[in-house]
Amino acid sequence: MRLTGIATLAFAGGFAGMVTAMSASAQTTGPSASQIIQALKPTGTISATTRGIVPLPPGPGAIAPAPATTPSTLRVGGGTKPTAPSINLNIDFAMGSATLTPRAKTELDRLGHALTDPTLADYKFKLVGHTDTTGSAATNLALSDARAKAVDSYLQSKFNIAAARLAASGVGEQDLLVPTGPNTPNRANRRVQVINIGK
Repeated sequence: MRLTGIATLAFAGGFAGMVTAMSASAQTTGPSASQIIQALKPTGTISATTRGIVPLPPGPGAIAPAPATTPSTLRVGGGTKPTAPSINLNIDFAMGSATLTPRAKTELDRLGHALTDPTLADYKFKLVGHTDTTGSAATNLALSDARAKAVDSYLQSKFNIAAARLAASGVGEQDLLVPTGPNTPNRANRRVQVINIGK
């Protein structure tokens, strides 16, 4: 009987540990610091992605090189789409405000660890706040800007990231990740995009 009591206790303890681990993983739904690093780490330059096309050496009959382009943006359909390494993070804020929730701080702690990792420590980043289409466009623009600045402030104060490494701005309901109609709540559209803008 004593063995059964010990086995029951071990099973109950193991079950409690499993429940704790499951609830902890449910609270951490965003990417890990290492996943953020991988997403934001530069993988090369535009000239390194020629897919086997080799430039002609200079000389008679050589074709003049095309003008240089910046790898950080690409103009598509009137909008600017990032081509630089970037990641979208769903940062939770209090409804209609730029106040960070405890869950938001957990997500931002992972981002802070990633941005201070030696792999990314020499780079600058643009923090772009986005909203869904709930509310007016003007309100959403102001809210997204305030939220991007709240993220910037949190990263500077908690992780001592220099202000010169971060540029925060909001675009409101422009550039929706998931196209929706007016006044349509959508969590995927309420995000902060982190873009590596180089050194």
